[in-house]
Amino acid sequence: MSEPSRQTATYLSRRLTAAGLKPLSRFGQNFLIDLNLVDLIANSAELTKDDVALEIGTGVGSLTQRLADRAGAVLSVEIDNHLFELAGEELADRTNVKLIHGDALKNKNTLRDEIMLNVRQAMSQLGENARFMLVANLPYNVATPIISNLMLETPPPDRIVVTIQKELADRIMAVPSTKDYGALSVWLQAISDPTLVRVLSPKVFWPRPKVHSAILRLDLDRDRYESFEDLRYFHDTTRALFFHRRKFLRSVVVSAMKGRLEKADVDQVLADLGHDETARAEAMAVPEIVRLVEAIRVAEDAKSENV
Repeated sequence: MSEPSRQTATYLSRRLTAAGLKPLSRFGQNFLIDLNLVDLIANSAELTKDDVALEIGTGVGSLTQRLADRAGAVLSVEIDNHLFELAGEELADRTNVKLIHGDALKNKNTLRDEIMLNVRQAMSQLGENARFMLVANLPYNVATPIISNLMLETPPPDRIVVTIQKELADRIMAVPSTKDYGALSVWLQAISDPTLVRVLSPKVFWPRPKVHSAILRLDLDRDRYESFEDLRYFHDTTRALFFHRRKFLRSVVVSAMKGRLEKADVDQVLADLGHDETARAEAMAVPEIVRLVEAIRVAEDAKSENV
């Protein structure tokens, strides 16, 4: 078995130049060249041989190799034709690695069916104790839809460890009444526990991005996740509550539920929960929004049953 590649700026420049390649900004290609940080990502996932690790953005396979040493199976997705070929050469002797060529997203809000099909197959082969993890230096341009939508898949990842823009990490970890707090914060905090592992300077990447990055870990809270009657309803309704974040809550809910609930129904839901006319979604804690969305769902179900 080959040693993990030395993914330094010199190595990458030489390797890509020899193949007539250069990083493509449209694919969000910024390679992590601090080898200690590559190890930190792999180690932070705490992988075991019962785990299936999904990586979005194979690059030349440096992190992939480290994941293969730890996990039972690794699925790595690469959109770039040439990098897919290079990674195939680097990973040829890694029998527990499957490379998938193409975009991880079918569209803006949906993963390619092939991705989760492969995840489920790999988990089935590993046995009943198998877990699913996303571990990746995510391309910046797909980080938000990948993380957000993966939590709606079956199964959701038990753990996510990713390198993303620090701005996105701030949004995920934000608290109420701050500028970064929004639907993404509520959605992910409602079902998982986020932890900031490390903030990364642009100088640890090649080419250097114009922004700072962060290694973020999210651990799925299985009890909270399974407590939802309709997880997609919660996801979609939470997004609707933050479309106009500065508006009063009543106005936002009335707009979001137009054609589904009457204003009187909305007023009753808000009154039952103790929210007055000056309440705003951006000031509400995650558990409050969870209770609100569930109350809206129940009211909508009751309304449809009486029609």
